[in-house]
This record gives sequence, structure tokens and C-alpha cells, in this order.
Amino acid sequence: MTTYILRRLIQTVGLLFILSVILFTLVNAAPGGPITAYAGRRPRPEQVERLKRQFGLDQPLPLQYVYWLVGNDWTKIDTDGDGIQDEPGARKGILRGDFGFSYRTRQPVLDEIAKRLPNTVTLMGITMFVALAIAIPLGIYSAIKQYSLFDFFATTFSFAGQAVPEFWLGLLLIIVFYAWLKNPVTGEPLLPSGGISSLDGGFSLSDRLAHLVLPVLTGTLGWIAWYSRFLRSSLLEILPLNYLKSARARGLTERKVIFKHALSNAMIPIVTLIALDLPYIFTGAVLIESIFAWPGMGRLYYQAAVDRDYPLLLAVLIIGAAFIILCNLVADTLYAYLDPRVRYE
Repeated sequence: MTTYILRRLIQTVGLLFILSVILFTLVNAAPGGPITAYAGRRPRPEQVERLKRQFGLDQPLPLQYVYWLVGNDWTKIDTDGDGIQDEPGARKGILRGDFGFSYRTRQPVLDEIAKRLPNTVTLMGITMFVALAIAIPLGIYSAIKQYSLFDFFATTFSFAGQAVPEFWLGLLLIIVFYAWLKNPVTGEPLLPSGGISSLDGGFSLSDRLAHLVLPVLTGTLGWIAWYSRFLRSSLLEILPLNYLKSARARGLTERKVIFKHALSNAMIPIVTLIALDLPYIFTGAVLIESIFAWPGMGRLYYQAAVDRDYPLLLAVLIIGAAFIILCNLVADTLYAYLDPRVRYE
């Protein structure tokens, strides 16, 4: 197992390098560019030249990639266009933890990410926890009671949850819980329509939970339908197998047969799905955070794309890609613990 993990980690380095080249090329090939977003739709020629020198965009694209990857602190750059080679444009490169400065805010990229990341971890972490807490019992009971009335309603709910778009559901919840339903005592909306906290007060747990309700509901519905449906299908394939019949013949209760023997194998597809969805805890859900004005990574990524903020956009993409690769490695490792038949040589 150790040899397999080390081999995968080495492969990850090569994969991230290839992804960095592709992402850097695609981002810089996008129409527009940061100069248009930074200086207006029709910047003057002298503005364009000054900003290109300041951002290092006057260099050939391969050289820009090298500076972005390994830094340019061994050189001096004319950052203000006065013909004097000075130091402020120097940076260490992402290999040494320097992702540069945001074009929009002129703050370090990692500082911008650090401000938004806790908000996304809170929102998406709670959403995934609630979804799994509901979906796993729902999928198990639906498989045990196949073709029952409960199974019928659970299947209908799953199809509806997968079919409803998140943006439509989010707007519908805002209309119902903010515009229609009112607090009978104060007459104010029952739940806030967006944001992370109220503007008229400091932090309070009740206020934060109230702002979490609608975004969590919006994200949870699709995940519940997704996980419960896969778990039901996986259990239905495993329950008739011979090794479970042997367990029943040895006198084990149905509860032990399902939870000790069947569920571990049935969870393998769910582990794969969780590994694919877990990066959302870092990257955030762009639609949900945009609809509910949640200041997280999803909105940060969207704003960086709109503003052509290359350093910030590339940082989110690269860190997100690394997180996806590591989550898949963790999922592959868990397979061996869930299913004794899986072995990595």
C-alpha cells in the first residue's frame, strides 16, 4: 500500500505540471484580458503599455509561465514605466508558495483565498454532512423495503432532486421564506435572503445559522438524491449475493448482515462520489454562493473570471485541481479497507 501511495504521489506531480501548463495557456488565451477589465473597455495606448509592464504581460507567454511557476525574483522589473529597473514586481513563484497579487485588489492571492475559504468550508461542509446524514439511512431503508410505499416516495424524491436546477430551487426558496413567509411576532422575513450575517449587528450563532438555512437546503437536496439513489442501487446488487446468504445461514441477524457485511461493499460507489464532490468544500458552489451572496470561494472564482484576474483565477484552479487529485487518492486507498478483495501491489 505504501509503495502504491508513493507512486501515485509522484504521478500527481507530473499531472499537476501538465494541468498547470494547460490552465495557464487557456486562461491567457481567453478573449479580453486583465488590461481591458482593469483600465476600462477602451483604455488609452499609454495605459495599456504601462499596465502590461506592471503585470508582466509584455513578456512572451512561455516566459510568463516560467515567472509564474518559479518566480522572477532573480531579476529586476520596471513596474512603474519610468525606465528604472526596480524590485516590487519580483515574486517567488507558486513552487515557493507565492501566487502573486490580485489585479483587482492588489492584495496577495493567498490572503484573498484565506479570507473566503473558511466561509466556503462552513457552508459546503455542513451541506455535505447533512446530505450524507439523510441520504445514507434513506438509501439503506429504501433498498431493504424495495417496491414499498416508502421506496416509491424515496425514488420519486431522488428523481425530483436530481432534476431540479440549483439556481431555480434557490430563487424559489428565497421567494417562499423571504418574500412570502413572515415572522408572526416581528413581521420581518422568516429567513434572510442572502449574505453571511446581518448588517445591523455583530456575530451571533443564531444569526449565522439563519443565513445558512437556505443555502444548505439548496445544496443538500441534490446531494441527498444523488447519494441515496446510488446507495440503494449498490445495496440491491449486493444483498442477493451468496456470501450474505451464508452469513444469514450462520444465524446472523439481518441487521448485522446489512450493516457489517453488505454496507461496507455497497459504500464503495458512495466513496467515489464523495471523492468527486469533496473538492466543493474548497472551491465552493458558484451558483449557490452567487444566488445567496455568500462570500466564499465560488463567488471569488466567479469574480476573478469576470475581472480577468489571472493570478487569482489560476490559484483557485490549481489548488482546486490538486485537491481533486488528492481526494481521489484517498478514495482509492479507502477501497482496500472497505473491500478486502481490493489489493494494491
